[in-house]
Amino acid sequence: MAKSDKKLTSVKIDEELWDEFKIFCVKYKFSFQKLSERAIDMYLKDEAMRKTFHNHKIETQEKN
Repeated sequence: MAKSDKKLTSVKIDEELWDEFKIFCVKYKFSFQKLSERAIDMYLKDEAMRKTFHNHKIETQEKN
């Protein structure tokens, strides 16, 4: 895929979730771009995965 075939987007993500993800990215040499492209591809092609995404609840710690 050529660079010109990419769509620039922006999303707001829970800060604690993002911080934890960044640590994993360094540890496993992964990126948000790879995750988002693969997740979208799986979402579009795999009905079971789509249902998993729809039913997944994110647990976050309450902030005082």
